[in-house]
Amino acid sequence: MAIDFHAPRNADTYAKREAPEEWASTMIQIAEPEGARVADIGCGGGVYSRAWKALGAEAVEGVDFSQVMVATARKTSAGLDNICFRQGRAEETGLESGTFDIVFERALIHHLKDLMPAFHEAWRVLKPGGLFLIQHRTMEDVLQPASVEHLRGYFFKALPHLLQKEVSRRQDRDTVQSSLKAAGFEELACHALWETRKIYSCREALAEDLLNRTGRSLLHELDDTDLETLIAEVLSHAPQEGKIRERDRWTLFMARKPE
Repeated sequence: MAIDFHAPRNADTYAKREAPEEWASTMIQIAEPEGARVADIGCGGGVYSRAWKALGAEAVEGVDFSQVMVATARKTSAGLDNICFRQGRAEETGLESGTFDIVFERALIHHLKDLMPAFHEAWRVLKPGGLFLIQHRTMEDVLQPASVEHLRGYFFKALPHLLQKEVSRRQDRDTVQSSLKAAGFEELACHALWETRKIYSCREALAEDLLNRTGRSLLHELDDTDLETLIAEVLSHAPQEGKIRERDRWTLFMARKPE
């Protein structure tokens, strides 16, 4: 069963982490966030909305289609200036036209059946010369070899049928770039990013994170028996002692609205 983003039981699943240093340093290099107005579309619990503020953004507006997620983002961002959240869809955000320097969409587009309405909406809210930045996992990213750090690779060893679910929802690089071009964007570029997902204190903490399906929509496709099989496979490769750092590879798509 797919994750229910509107269920209160999932309110914190995309809120319990901080954006990693690799992400922050990459954004500083490619996005020039200092003083920018940023729209974080598909913001979930606001993890990356807060990260943009920490990088010096003047203002951040987060948008998510789930009122539950919006409420969590507001709660976890309380006390921060010039950061706000609203309910809306990637195709219809409710944001003011031509007001943002950066539109950011992380782990969003694989949930969309049609990219073009969301890309047209990003175009609408961007200023001329504004940057559209999409953080997405293509199948090239998903199929990176399994390792002690790339734990996701073991998911498909344990449950080969899970790979078919990924194939069905992961747009490839050419599809994303051709859609960006069709929407009118220019200066298209891609950048690979290895991002630390989380550092676990021990094997038990990793197992608990997997058991709770925390921040992993793919694991909501599994029943409890399959999930136990997956956890056993992952733990068979995890260190017996010490901390465990989990990393994922992403593709960053960058495009600009012409001046």
